[in-house]
Amino acid sequence: MQIDEAAAAYADEIARVRRLSPATVRAYAADLRDLALAVAPITRLEDIDLEALRQWLWVATQRGDARSTLARRTAAARGFFAWATESGLVPTDPSLRLVAPKRGRSLPQVATADGVREVLDTLADRARDGDAIVLRDSAMLETFYGAGIRVSELCGLDLDDLDLERATVRVMGKGSKERVVPFGVPALRALEAYLTRGRPALVARTSAPDSAGRALFCGARGARIVPRAVYDVVVRALGPTMGTAAVGPHALRHSAATHLLDGGADLRAVQELLGHASLGTTQIYTHVSSERLAASYRLAHPRA
Repeated sequence: MQIDEAAAAYADEIARVRRLSPATVRAYAADLRDLALAVAPITRLEDIDLEALRQWLWVATQRGDARSTLARRTAAARGFFAWATESGLVPTDPSLRLVAPKRGRSLPQVATADGVREVLDTLADRARDGDAIVLRDSAMLETFYGAGIRVSELCGLDLDDLDLERATVRVMGKGSKERVVPFGVPALRALEAYLTRGRPALVARTSAPDSAGRALFCGARGARIVPRAVYDVVVRALGPTMGTAAVGPHALRHSAATHLLDGGADLRAVQELLGHASLGTTQIYTHVSSERLAASYRLAHPRA
């Protein structure tokens, strides 16, 4: 079988059967396209050997690709060839001895609790004027930070997912895993104001009202909001507070998790809230809290 043909079949397999997230499917498909280009003029799947795979990763290393990217590409190749072997497309798996480089684990960038509070309070004050976009931004960031959800989960929220009486929201996470997440009183108030005065005004801006559907958060033209628009909102709001314009939506999620642990939340509870499959993923935030404690100690203790 041709490499491109097999890669397309594998992408369909991990999307439909294994139900990996769309972002992961896109990333793995891109990695396999890069592999096909790297091994050219080889076009047949069965002609790729371990040496070709190692050469592919070596070229990526020389190009300056991050270790996390190399690790993902290794995972993509190993998953692909394991599937190809099980499917009878290749006699043996050439990726069995392909070693992924160790991933460097950097601590996530987080804002201070006071900094986030100032940003959200400022937005709430501005929202009192009734501007639809500001009402949306206030409700969106309060929900984002209050529930600690992912940007894809935020954009995918429907009106039916919101329970104002219980102050919870139902989200569809990675692997199509559903969870119900609570949010606080400020988010509740911001959502009520947005649903009353903001969302109707945004939906009215479009000539095709059905484009909004049941979407909770709408863009400036009334359709369901997209991740890029959320990114822009977060950068404008949170960038100055964190001292960088490169901060993205995930920084708000990181901040929510860190502030929960700083406040004494149980690690398992934070894992459930964030929708992490592994506790190890959540544990990185304990390091952030420890770093902050150590920094405060060094600054404040006379014998530090």
